[in-house]
Amino acid sequence: MNPIVVMSDFFIDRLVKLNSQKEFFNALADKARFGGGSIRGIPTVDVKGGNAVNVAYCLASLGAKVTLFTIADDIGSAIIRQIFSKFGDRSNLQIINGKHGRTTSFEFQDETYSKVNVMVSDIGDNANFGPERIDSADDLKILNNADAVIVVNWASNFKGTQLAEHVFANSPKALHFIDPADIETRKQEFLDSMIKIASITDVLSINENECNSLAETVGIDPLLLEYYSQTSVRNAAKKLAEKIGISIDLHTRIGAAWSNGKETEFVHAIKVEAQTLTGAGDSWDAADIIGYLAGLDAEERLIYANVCSSLYIRNPHAQPATMTEVSELLERIGHK
Repeated sequence: MNPIVVMSDFFIDRLVKLNSQKEFFNALADKARFGGGSIRGIPTVDVKGGNAVNVAYCLASLGAKVTLFTIADDIGSAIIRQIFSKFGDRSNLQIINGKHGRTTSFEFQDETYSKVNVMVSDIGDNANFGPERIDSADDLKILNNADAVIVVNWASNFKGTQLAEHVFANSPKALHFIDPADIETRKQEFLDSMIKIASITDVLSINENECNSLAETVGIDPLLLEYYSQTSVRNAAKKLAEKIGISIDLHTRIGAAWSNGKETEFVHAIKVEAQTLTGAGDSWDAADIIGYLAGLDAEERLIYANVCSSLYIRNPHAQPATMTEVSELLERIGHK
């Protein structure tokens, strides 16, 4: 297998695990009333972050050969190299010197007792990662030999469309895959960009929030925030694929759907007790990409991606699944 090329964001994430939004806000208000101070006893953990780094790490964990293009300062670069060192020559790190991002992610239960995460980010130089970052002769050779080229977190990169156009045009043999992250503040621009590059894009991977942003922009019914059905997820994927002209992979908390605008497929999510939320979509994407390259049909691919993401979500240390763990769970639920 040739490398899977992933780009381009890197963040250092601090996860803050809260019991509830209300309890945290009340504690903030109390401290502010007394002129400030520390709120103690809240579990936190610092982890690698950024969609590109997470997707690349999950792909390598599943045994894929990965080339990661990203940006970081000396400290961030050392962190990335240490994290990927266990994969040996399966990982090729192309790290450009600059300011990586930083995110604080608050995880808590909402009013319906579902776990959610809200992130506060300093994007850094991820905001301007354009074609000029990946245009040397060696870079173009990497793209030309790639099995897949993955562009993630378009929403944080104001040169995201130009980057996708450039790397897709220079990787004619590869699967072309985009996951935009939260596009709400740029949803019309994103829609226009996707229609523009539809002919060179194979897969658009989105979650329910991004689905709702696109649905509003194209004028179709959104998924309901508190409740939606298999039928509504299927219909959303199909209608968006029709409107945009790109196959849609839609992953939600009840299940995942695929549509090319004509056919659709849906697979229910695997219910687990959530231990980790931040990065779950990246784990799903990595498995989805492996499924495409392995030639799985839509149902098999969605099952595989759901299994990988369920293993990630129930891992308290935010570690992605290995191929052995995936195989064992597939056997337990009756798929081989």
